[in-house]
Amino acid sequence: MPIALLALAIGAFGIGTTEFVIVGLLPNVAGDLGVSIPTAGLLVSGYALSVVVGAPLMTAAGSRLPRKTMLVALMCVFIAGNLLCAVAENYTLLMVGRVVAALCHGAFFGIGSVVASDLVPPNRRASAIALMFTGLTVANVLGVPLGTALGQHLGWRSTFWAVTALGVLGVLGVTALVPGQPAPTTDIRRELGVFRRPQVWLALAMTTFGFGGVFASFTYVAPMMAEVTGFQPGTVTWLLVLFGAGLCVGNVLGGRAADHRLMPSLYVILSVLAVVLVAFTFTAHWKLPAVITIALFGIAGFATVPPLQMRVMTKADGAPAMASAANIGAFNLGNALGAWLGGLAIDGGLGYTAPNLVGAALAAAGLAVAVVSGLLDRTTRPARSAPEPTSRPGAAPQPEPTPQPATTRKIEVQG
Repeated sequence: MPIALLALAIGAFGIGTTEFVIVGLLPNVAGDLGVSIPTAGLLVSGYALSVVVGAPLMTAAGSRLPRKTMLVALMCVFIAGNLLCAVAENYTLLMVGRVVAALCHGAFFGIGSVVASDLVPPNRRASAIALMFTGLTVANVLGVPLGTALGQHLGWRSTFWAVTALGVLGVLGVTALVPGQPAPTTDIRRELGVFRRPQVWLALAMTTFGFGGVFASFTYVAPMMAEVTGFQPGTVTWLLVLFGAGLCVGNVLGGRAADHRLMPSLYVILSVLAVVLVAFTFTAHWKLPAVITIALFGIAGFATVPPLQMRVMTKADGAPAMASAANIGAFNLGNALGAWLGGLAIDGGLGYTAPNLVGAALAAAGLAVAVVSGLLDRTTRPARSAPEPTSRPGAAPQPEPTPQPATTRKIEVQG
């Protein structure tokens, strides 16, 4: 794999750390700024919603810039947002800093996915995207625990100073390692035009429901492990590290599976995710089965990411940057949807294991959308290739159409 992917992974590591590290620092932030825990929790929601809004806006704003230049600019926005968080003296300024930092999130992963896929042969594109997203998974395994520990010992602002430094490292890495590229020839109208394609919307729905299933359960895994399974709070931290390790494994496996056969891999992964979440409802009552299930949950959960990202890029062929960024927004929309529905289940008195069933239902909904999308592929492809033989009237032997079925089969394997 090209070393330029390392620079993209470093940027992804910084962005992933700043997104999730605030969860572990909520009590510190709330106490220091004199706000309640629920009010401090809005810093998480505000970030997620800003990603949804910022992904298409920032991508559109940089549509005429070379992609390397845009990646550097986005990392500079990331630095500015986290620097603002580090010096924030009140809650409002901290929220503004979180919003600014979030604006770059979707566009960075969206444009970065396009850049990563362009660096490798077509049969390695999903693996290249997975390697970039490795930075996000490692952020959950190392960045978030280390950032939380740093903030608890030296004050929560020290965490944002450290993340700002990661942003500087990301700028240096992209500048030095990512090859220069000409400005995209696709204008913003063509980028926006991909949203007229039903398959693009189906791909975005797959992401929202499928990844929503992950966060319906993951958001409440800590209280579930403490209240239902009986783990001590200190042990729960290590369980989250185990979950993060599963994310890393799943990310690699999902990328390889998507490179081999994209849609069949999505069918299998979403099915496995739904089954694991149903099982988690029962295994959460015993420690060893719960530990095993958490690892499997991490693997299945993040195995969805490379194929989901690759699917929307495939269906937005010719103008992938905007749709790719919108898909990152769909991931975050799924985060918010899953967490909200899981919370409703708990508030409804169904217990801390109920979010697992909510997550399984969302994963099943994502699978249903994937099946519809796959069936639509089968009904539209023959119609696209059918006119080819009839475009040569009078050619009795018709030697050229014979390779046509092979081409159709190749497309089916790719998509």
